[in-house]
Amino acid sequence: MAKIVTMGELLVRLSTINYERFTQAERLDVCYGGSEANVAVSLAGFGHESVYITKLPRNPIAETAAQTLRKYGVDTSKIAWGGTRMGLYFLEQGQGYRSSNVVYDRADSAMSLAQPDDFSFDEIFAGADWFHFSGITPAISRSAAKLTLEAVKAAKRNGLTVSCDLNFRKKLWTIEQARSVMPELMKYTDVCMGGREDAVKMLGFSLSERNEDDTPNLPAYEEMFRSMVEKYSFSYVACSMRRSHTASDNELSGLLYDGHKLYQAKNYRMAPMVDRVGGGDAFAAGMISAILRDKPPQEAVDFAAAASVLKHTIPGDFNLVTTEEVEALMNGKKFGRVAR
Repeated sequence: MAKIVTMGELLVRLSTINYERFTQAERLDVCYGGSEANVAVSLAGFGHESVYITKLPRNPIAETAAQTLRKYGVDTSKIAWGGTRMGLYFLEQGQGYRSSNVVYDRADSAMSLAQPDDFSFDEIFAGADWFHFSGITPAISRSAAKLTLEAVKAAKRNGLTVSCDLNFRKKLWTIEQARSVMPELMKYTDVCMGGREDAVKMLGFSLSERNEDDTPNLPAYEEMFRSMVEKYSFSYVACSMRRSHTASDNELSGLLYDGHKLYQAKNYRMAPMVDRVGGGDAFAAGMISAILRDKPPQEAVDFAAAASVLKHTIPGDFNLVTTEEVEALMNGKKFGRVAR
């Protein structure tokens, strides 16, 4: 299997319990996550050598977070240690017609203050095949944006394939701020992924999303993806496609463009969902794994979509599934009976 390096901020997630509102909560559930950490865990579960880099303070909470990654097979030996605090996010799980809500507390975290000299990128990337980051990392601070640029330059210098999940987060930066940073990072990116609006908001592309009958406008997607490939020379452009009926009833599919043709995954109805956080990261990890295993485009997008669907059945940020489980779903296996 391949060796993949991911870089981002490892977060403490504090969630309300039993779909409580923040105003009701008298206790919070603790777990760990973050976009690139979620990808790293998924890839380890798919059997790849998964290396995660971030900067963490030396305290018991951060050490427990790193230990959690190791439990799921992620190599944390290249983490930089220093600073005074981890980033936090608070999650109020939505239900029915009430949406989920996230509150960030990430200012002055160790990763937001990290500098390029905290990491020996040439050493970290030695022998690696792939580097993955998301648009969340450069959004957390100017120094993190500078760090991300140095990382992608080093990855390309060392011959790695580079992927980015655009992941626009309006609570972290504005569209204008994103557009001042992300186009430069795209020059070093081979595989661009994201949700259906991310390329519009972050890179300035245009998209007529849906037809009059509310179905996806596939020719418009293909036209936008073609424009993205022409501008940035991406090898692949992919996006997950979500339709939310309620907070607990969604449909999910995905698209992949290989520079020649658009491929669409099967559409899945997910109701009720257990936890949608990390669904996009599961899609990204599935896509990376499928490409690295030389799967044809249709199988790659089918695998990515099925991986994301399974994530919605698992509480927490991490997608704790195997390649075999994803392939069983994408190949039409019926679930619901107890495996004895």
